[in-house]
Amino acid sequence: MKHRIAVIAGDGIGKEVVPEGIRALEAAGRKFGIEFEWVEFDWSCETYLKTGRMMPEDGIQQLSGFESIFLGAVGYPGVPDHVSLWGLLIPFRRQFRQYVNQRPVRLLPGMTSPLRDRGPADIDMIIVRENVEGEYSEIGGRLYQGSDQEMAMQQTVFTRKGVDRILRHAFELARRRKRKHVTSATKSNGIIHTMPYWDERFRAIAAEYPDVQTAQYHIDILCAHFVQHPDWFDVVVGSNLFGDILSDLGPAVAGSIGIAPSANINPERKYPSMFEPVHGSAPDIAGRNIANPIGQIWSGAMMLEHLGHGEAARAVEQAIERVVREGRVLTRDLGGQASTDELGRAIAEAI
Repeated sequence: MKHRIAVIAGDGIGKEVVPEGIRALEAAGRKFGIEFEWVEFDWSCETYLKTGRMMPEDGIQQLSGFESIFLGAVGYPGVPDHVSLWGLLIPFRRQFRQYVNQRPVRLLPGMTSPLRDRGPADIDMIIVRENVEGEYSEIGGRLYQGSDQEMAMQQTVFTRKGVDRILRHAFELARRRKRKHVTSATKSNGIIHTMPYWDERFRAIAAEYPDVQTAQYHIDILCAHFVQHPDWFDVVVGSNLFGDILSDLGPAVAGSIGIAPSANINPERKYPSMFEPVHGSAPDIAGRNIANPIGQIWSGAMMLEHLGHGEAARAVEQAIERVVREGRVLTRDLGGQASTDELGRAIAEAI
């Protein structure tokens, strides 16, 4: 079986970790009889500085015929973050209806959590983030710029369709996991309209899943619990903003954001889904061949799962676990001295 995949390495360390992700996927392909056609698109902040756009005007149309998008990182000094993200990443998520952002968080055997006395059994969760509405809306604006009456307004948008479908995805995911537990992130004590609405819909959807246990925390104490009690959590579901925050905190608790993968999923498969590491472009270490490629490789495993190759996906994940557990080839964020390509090769060989 052959899959046509769009590749956007993007900025910074994206250009270093994406080749290692492809190396690992090719190794899995050879083992399980999967072929890939990789089509590269040189869209990045460098593109923006040259052309004034992060991608061509017909960029969405160019990608619409692909099965998946394999993305590295977006963002670089000299281009404001809101320009780079709203010029590339967010249009992909919205135009391709990638309303599920799914981010596993695990403490792998062989890694050391910054939390005292925590082991792999204590940190094993999936963060499910609503990905196309919520706090990250385009509705709003600025008035009277430069004057003492200057104002800025941003509107949060929660729709029943958008909230219900992400909640159902979280419950369906929890139902397939051992603990069968969903935690909702909210802030209904301070945000008077949208968060109480989220809470109402969470209760309504929870009633459809009597076999799944639930919990609900305000985002501030939930962040504290992530640090103090990570073993409480199985599937955690949140709005666009809260899911974004938690899915950076989670990998940090697990030892390194460099290992964290993510999937931007269009569950109906009408449009391509997109797979990318959680980490950013890390311009401070770009070009030094020291970035951890595991987040990119693990994102590739999530892509294999989405494409229907569950056995191959598990082989990639097991190879990551084996290399980390053995501890001989690790990048600096994991306590080793290996280069990006040395760790990438070790994982491909383990596959």
